[in-house]
Amino acid sequence: MVLVEIHLRRLFNQAKEIEIQMKSAVTRFRFMAYLAGLVLLAFTVEIIIKYTLGPEVPWFAQLHGLIYMVYLVVTFDLARKAKWGVVRTLGMCLAGTVPLMSFYAERWVVKQIPIN
Repeated sequence: MVLVEIHLRRLFNQAKEIEIQMKSAVTRFRFMAYLAGLVLLAFTVEIIIKYTLGPEVPWFAQLHGLIYMVYLVVTFDLARKAKWGVVRTLGMCLAGTVPLMSFYAERWVVKQIPIN
């Protein structure tokens, strides 16, 4: 009886740890999805201004690239923890390249992986 209780306690602790890790991964993904989406929108506006009015912000593309790389790392971390397949993972990664898509991806993740 004691062994069963110890085993159940261990399983409960493992489940809590997995829940905490998943919640952290979703929170990181949500933050990076919003940040990547906002920077991508600003980058799109910057490109339009660059080709119509002329002034260029040379470091903005590098900022977007850096943020997108962090977005990819966070997305792969969430995909590993949520046990996503290759297609879903690649879809989430590509969502960071299309203006406004990262916002939809973030909403989709929140609906698919409810966290309290």
